[in-house]
Amino acid sequence: MWFKNLRIYRLTESFPLTAEELNQKLEEHPARDCGVLETYSYGWDRPLGRKGELLVHTAGHSILLCARRTDKVLPNSVVNEMVEERVAEIEEGEGRTVRRKERMEIKDAVTVELLPRAFVQSRRTYAYLDTQGGWLLIDATSDKKADELVEKLRESIGSLPLRPLSSAKAPAHVMTNWLLGEEALGDFVLLNECELRDTSDEGGVVRCRNQDLTSEEVRNHLEAGKQAVRLGLAWNERLEFLLSEDLSVRRLRFGEPIQEQAAEVESDDELARFDADFTLMSLELGQFIPALIEAFGGLESSE
Repeated sequence: MWFKNLRIYRLTESFPLTAEELNQKLEEHPARDCGVLETYSYGWDRPLGRKGELLVHTAGHSILLCARRTDKVLPNSVVNEMVEERVAEIEEGEGRTVRRKERMEIKDAVTVELLPRAFVQSRRTYAYLDTQGGWLLIDATSDKKADELVEKLRESIGSLPLRPLSSAKAPAHVMTNWLLGEEALGDFVLLNECELRDTSDEGGVVRCRNQDLTSEEVRNHLEAGKQAVRLGLAWNERLEFLLSEDLSVRRLRFGEPIQEQAAEVESDDELARFDADFTLMSLELGQFIPALIEAFGGLESSE
């Protein structure tokens, strides 16, 4: 149970529910198979999978959640082929041209007809609430997936006052200064990857990987007006990650000290190991997020 990405939201009010109360709310919106004519379904699944009983899993002040989206997959090639066959039948049989509006109506009808025979695929998105620190952390690679989970959580519990993490200092400005050596990194260390973007209308982009970020080549790009919008960083020799200008985290890796702690848990019980991993992860991220906020001048004042 190790998150690989972080979309960080700040709770603007104390979370009002206990884990037990939250579980009851989520039970009203469970994950399920798609209906006959549904293209997808979205609901809450058990974080521990088949071996779990609840829709939440707690460790200290952290409450783990798991959302499951099930989609019916219709290959476009199959739909389009059937649409073309229907269009050809009409044009040949009635001696007229099928216009765009009618073609779209045919496509909708074909889609409905094929849905019961569509492939089904599911994906899970994990998140956890840090009720003491006041955070919601989502393991998602995109805003779309994170927003989908947030919307479902709000629907399930009635309301959820939160907002995406936003800092007092512009992250791109701070990361650029780190590369220029004009601002101290504190407990953070530069790795070997960054993305630089031109602030002019042209918006040129330079991506560097496996490169010394203090090199003259990188400095030349920065002095020409580009800013760092993604930056590979390490924190306290315990975490490595790629940080974006919206303070989202990708390719999160937990370092050897944490993995060694996890390995010390001697148990053949899969659920016990899951619980130990989640506990270690949530404790580590509980220290990392305040350090990240501090590095960017604290929370935005409007928060």
